[in-house]
Amino acid sequence: MKAFADLFQAIDQSTKTSIKVAALTDYFRTASDDDKLWTIALFSGRRPKRAVTTTQLREWASEVADVPLWLLEESYSIVGDLAETIALVLPPSHTRSNLSLTQWIKFLGELATLEPEQRKERILQAWSQLEPTERFLFNKLLTGGFRIGVSQKLMTRALAKAVDQDEATIAHRLMGGWTPETVTFQSLILDDDPTADLSRPYPFYLAYQLETEPEELGQLENWQAEWKWDGIRGQLVLRGGQHHLWSRGEELITDRFPEMARSLDFLPDGTVIDGEVVAWDGAQPMGFSTLQQRIGRKTVPKKLLKDAPAILLAYDLLEHNGQDLRDAPLRERRAQLEALIAPLPDDTPVRLSPALHFEDWQSLTDQRATARDHKAEGLMLKNLDAPYLAGRKKGDWWKWKLDPLTIDAVMIYAQQGHGRRANLFTDFTFAVRNGDDLVPFTKAYSGLTDAEFRKITQWVRKNTIQRFGPVRQVTPHHVFEIAFEGIQKSPRHKSGVALRFPRMSRWRHDKPMSEANTLDDLNAMLETYG
Repeated sequence: MKAFADLFQAIDQSTKTSIKVAALTDYFRTASDDDKLWTIALFSGRRPKRAVTTTQLREWASEVADVPLWLLEESYSIVGDLAETIALVLPPSHTRSNLSLTQWIKFLGELATLEPEQRKERILQAWSQLEPTERFLFNKLLTGGFRIGVSQKLMTRALAKAVDQDEATIAHRLMGGWTPETVTFQSLILDDDPTADLSRPYPFYLAYQLETEPEELGQLENWQAEWKWDGIRGQLVLRGGQHHLWSRGEELITDRFPEMARSLDFLPDGTVIDGEVVAWDGAQPMGFSTLQQRIGRKTVPKKLLKDAPAILLAYDLLEHNGQDLRDAPLRERRAQLEALIAPLPDDTPVRLSPALHFEDWQSLTDQRATARDHKAEGLMLKNLDAPYLAGRKKGDWWKWKLDPLTIDAVMIYAQQGHGRRANLFTDFTFAVRNGDDLVPFTKAYSGLTDAEFRKITQWVRKNTIQRFGPVRQVTPHHVFEIAFEGIQKSPRHKSGVALRFPRMSRWRHDKPMSEANTLDDLNAMLETYG
């Protein structure tokens, strides 16, 4: 655990990518195979299940530290992280543990089999023999909320250096449904076994938002344009007589979309298609809110299958007859994709995402303006000579999204942030006017500068009406422009609507509260765009 804690400190104390990669590389060269495997798992989102509730941890830490529970809660609101708060308030350790990271994770797994009092005894024993940083990491693992400020991409880069392999090869090996309980470091990273996981997808190629005018991209004939669909990015993998559907977040979502099973009847084994899962009305995608009903489900009832049928709108072919096509230019991959899908019957769950015809950049700009009519967020622009790369790269794939929808709203509640923003109020609730009332309709916590967050924090502290735990009700005064990508009906909200990806786009110092938008304005937007 000490080596892992030293790694965390090296990463946490620097903002330089080169230093973080170097620290990770050294760790992967010197740690045991078991610890390396668990480190890879943790950095790729494969965390142990939570063993105890945070309420229990609060109570036990309060008891051990001999501080009132209310004082620990107040400390938590300032620190912004429960694991760190507990690590700080506990008394110094009496002894030192020599257990490895893997042994501590095994320790956590055994907690689930114990009675509450036994769990408490084991956790208090662990706290008494860990140094503060080790304690903090142990608490993170204990609560199931382990996150460190290093992307999986950086971790993959360091691992590739440590084992002297190609980064793209390592990225592919880390995809799929493996866990530290089902593989070894040797089998996952070092062994050459192409059949180790037939369900494994390829790393997704991600696009940047277009930063220039499209004319600056060059010759029209070098680019393909298509709709940027408002669905779930997915890879359909057909290998070994089975099908697997993966989301961009490397989550296996096969069971949530049983329609895809029929693809085995029409597509050859050894096929991997990249596309967008959308709810489909028979002619075009339905709203994202319709698809959203299926996202959180492990099983889908017949009525939902009927009301929100799903298909995959295919826009790239990554593997055909078992051959990896990613190094081929898009124009070749696209031609093979079209030839593969063209003969399929209309009722198959895979359809071609059409390439848009445009004679000049202006005509494409005009088509982009109609994206919402097609249930799309904008356009994707792809270089026809480009291979299919891994991760987010600049130059060959661009997303050209529509400008967001906006509405002016009044801030009515504020809550402090977490981590480096634990001393600032950054999480706000907003309302629209309805006669003399204010109706809350959304929350937002991003979009302002640090200077603006500091300024609004000072104002909140001076204008608090009531406190509800960490939340403060404030005098309704400030108006903010809220930007969002979509709007839908929501019976769970008092306003009757829910926004997609809301954020604060600007602080409207120029607008009094009386000029904020109304509930009628919000409903009109729902009627138009919902």
